Amino acid sequence: MNKLVSFTNRLPLAALLLTLTVAMSSCSRYNANGSLATWGYVLLALDILAMLDVFRQPWSIGKKLLWAAIIFIFPLGGLIIYYLFAGRGKASV
Repeated sequence: MNKLVSFTNRLPLAALLLTLTVAMSSCSRYNANGSLATWGYVLLALDILAMLDVFRQPWSIGKKLLWAAIIFIFPLGGLIIYYLFAGRGKASV
């Protein structure tokens, strides 16, 4: 039951990040009709997972915001840089 409560507490943040990412995403994620392409959905899902991972880390708020900004501003490059160079530890659940 605790895992369900923990998951439902994260839903508003996930919904907010999803809305912001779709609204502010680069044009390369869209196909000719203006809808998200398959690659856009994959990248969006990976960015959301990375953002959730950033905020689960036991870092200072400044470091969390810096990594979140890097991932948000550079969706693909920030994702790669985060997973290669962030020095992530075991996230506490």
